[in-house]
Formats: sequence, C-alpha cells, structure tokens
Amino acid sequence: MRNQFEGIYAPYIKQYIDFKRELGFKYHTNATIFSLFDRFTIERGEKIVGITRELAGAWRNLNPNESDSYKYHRCVCLNQLSSFLCKIGFHSYMLQLPPNRSAFVPYIFSKNQITALFEACDHVVNEKKRMDSPIIILPTLIRLLYGTGLRISEALALKTSDVDLDDDYLIVRDSKNGQERMVPISASLSTVLKEYLKYRNLIPLPALKSEYFFITLSGRRCSTDSAYRWFMKILAKASISRNNHGPRLHDLRHTFSVHSLAMMAEAGIDLYCSLPTLSTYLGHQSLEATNAYLRLTAEMYPDLLKDTDLICLNVFPKNEYYETH
Repeated sequence: MRNQFEGIYAPYIKQYIDFKRELGFKYHTNATIFSLFDRFTIERGEKIVGITRELAGAWRNLNPNESDSYKYHRCVCLNQLSSFLCKIGFHSYMLQLPPNRSAFVPYIFSKNQITALFEACDHVVNEKKRMDSPIIILPTLIRLLYGTGLRISEALALKTSDVDLDDDYLIVRDSKNGQERMVPISASLSTVLKEYLKYRNLIPLPALKSEYFFITLSGRRCSTDSAYRWFMKILAKASISRNNHGPRLHDLRHTFSVHSLAMMAEAGIDLYCSLPTLSTYLGHQSLEATNAYLRLTAEMYPDLLKDTDLICLNVFPKNEYYETH
C-alpha cells in the first residue's frame, strides 16, 4: 500500500522520496516514517513550512517506549528532510541525534544445528496438502540462505534467469539497498540447486510459467510470510528452541557471516583484507555492518583469531550494531 501524504509538508516529502528513489534507493521504511511525520504535523496543526526546534523536539520525544534504534532512525529521517528543506529555501532545525544503543545480538546456529535444520527440511511433511505450500523449495532454500548469506527477500525474488548453474553464480537484483550484485556459489550448492530444478520441472507445465526460481506447488512465487511460518515448523522438528529474540530465518545470514569469517581465520587468511570482500558479497553499503560480524566471531572463537587479525576489531568505533534486515 502506497503511503499517503496530506499535511503541509506533503509536496516536499514526496519530492524528497522521489529524489532518493531516482538514486536507486527503495526507501520503503523511510517513506513509512515520513507518513507518520506527515500525520504528526496534521495533528499538531502545523501551518508554516520550516521545521522548528519545538517541532523537532516533539518528534524526537514522540514515543518514550520505542527502541533506541527506531527512535534514532526517526530522527535521522527528520534531519534528512530538514537538510532538504534548507537547500530549497526553508530554514529548518537539525536535531542532535539520540544515542543508538541496541542490545540486539543475532542468533548464531552451531554446525550441529545447521545439520539438524537440513535434515528437518528434508523430512518435513505437507500435512494439509495445500497447493500454496512452499514445501518443495524448503530443502534448497534453507541451504541457499546458509550457503550464501542472502536475505530471504533476495532469495525469493530470484528469477530463473538470475541463476546460472553452468558458471555457478546468482544475480541479486532485488536487494535491500537497491544495488545489483553477483553472488558466486559453491559447487556443492550448485548441485543442490540443480537437484531442485530437476524436481521443480516435474510440476505440471501450466504451473511452470512463473518466472521465479522458487515457487510453491501451484507454481506461484513463495511469500516471505509463508517461508517464515514453515521455518518455525522446521525449528520445532529440528528440536531447536525459540524465544522472542530468535532464532529467526534472517539468522541464517548472520550465521553464514560468522562461519565464513571463522573458516577464513582457520585457513590463515588475513581477515583485515578479506573484510571488504565479505561486505560486497553480503551487499552491505558500508564495512561497519560487516565489522560487527568480526567482533562476534572473535567472541565466539577467541582462540581462533590470531593477534595479527585483531586490528580488524577496531577499524570502526564500537557500537552494539547488527544488521537486522
């Protein structure tokens, strides 16, 4: 559903969002925040364009019960709009950003748990015989997420033409940051994808008209919600307990990152030099998010990282940030 803007800042918000999207950013979450700001200004009865210190302060303190990270994100959005307004002639106040102290720590699966997940996927049963079930893709999808670190949205957006199993690489077009990237895959994962295609092609021909690589039994694209629901069943079947903080489907991406760094360290690879490679592979916009995985790897495998690698831990100022999307 498209965000609606009706307040005094509506034309400028729309102009700014269009500008960001022309640069290649999806800007979905930020657009939602601007929609909240639009309603906020309507409720306050704002009549004059130009963000005042009072308006900015009220926006900053809007919800005392929200997380630090979301409050920080809201304030960043407002500062972006204020900067834009200043450039087009409307004097606007820039907030001092609140602290962003997140206590979130990703769940990292053990090697034994990963094996249990794979086995659970291979034996899961479609009890209700629903044709919209993604059961056919689960063994391959879970292995792909762990073997590449793709986001679930990126994996489900793959089209058959994006998967090259001759030269073993994927083209990720629908990424979080709106940037296309090539993702090489291992020979073993390529074999898994080929096996999936062999069985997928046994689905009746009308169902195969879908251009997407991962499809349900009806031939339609699998939804993210459906993948999450089935992942909960897989966790239970694998006897992996769950609480409000995970494990989540996205934690396969975190696990891929930590396991990859641990494997490189074990092989004697200089992690300081390999960090940009992993960052590009994951589709991060900056090295800071990838650097968080390095700290986590050091905490989980304290005897693995050599002293020469520890310089990586201080490449960026330490904050408790881990990508969650």
